[in-house]
Amino acid sequence: MSKIIASAAIRGAHKIVERAERKWKEAVDRWGLNEPVGFPNTAYYLPVIYGILGIPVEKLGDMEQILKICKRLLPPPVRERVHLPYLAPALDAGMATFFAEEIIEAIRYLENPDFYTKTEEPNEKTIWLGAADDIILRKRGIEFVDGTAPGFAAVLGSTPDNETAVKIARELQQKNLYIFMAAEHEGKRFAEQLVEEGVEIGWPTRLVSFGPDITAAVFAIGFATRVAMSFGGIQPGEFRKILIYNKDRTFAFVMALGHVT
Repeated sequence: MSKIIASAAIRGAHKIVERAERKWKEAVDRWGLNEPVGFPNTAYYLPVIYGILGIPVEKLGDMEQILKICKRLLPPPVRERVHLPYLAPALDAGMATFFAEEIIEAIRYLENPDFYTKTEEPNEKTIWLGAADDIILRKRGIEFVDGTAPGFAAVLGSTPDNETAVKIARELQQKNLYIFMAAEHEGKRFAEQLVEEGVEIGWPTRLVSFGPDITAAVFAIGFATRVAMSFGGIQPGEFRKILIYNKDRTFAFVMALGHVT
């Protein structure tokens, strides 16, 4: 892994964890530690946290322990002059980022229950679908098991123009890939570019608009984690088995377009 990429990933992880802690404190001040939290219509709680750590997050108070784990995982920033190994710390930073992003998104559901559609397709109010529920998981997840879907592309940010966005989306669709979309670049988002050009998005077309923020990218990781537990027979907390299952069975790559935020 490039030192530049690793150092950027670690810096970004610190920012996301700090953001999650701020959101959590604000939520606790408003609702209290016993307020229920979670993604809608799922038995997997916050799935990355549940799958990797085996910890069910059911209320705001449960998040405090997760934030402490995030801080333990965070490595110090990569130094310019003193050479130290940074691959493993960068991977730890990535996992801390996933945990923190799930906390942020769970609080988003609490703050604004209608922010996401909670369905397979956009509605008249929003194009953002949010976390897939267990019905969608069973319907779509099996495609990653039987090979109907060879994998997914996580497309983050936006392209310089809408025409390029449509071209990329069509090429990925032709390969039968799912396209999981999130984040922005300079105020533009890939999913919005497709909608502006009249492209139908949603789970049925495999153009899945998870959310407008970079934190919504964790829905893709959560989906893969749940596929491993649901179809791979892996128990919560068996993180090594989940990681190996996804390495071998759920193929994916990230397409970062621009300075993603």
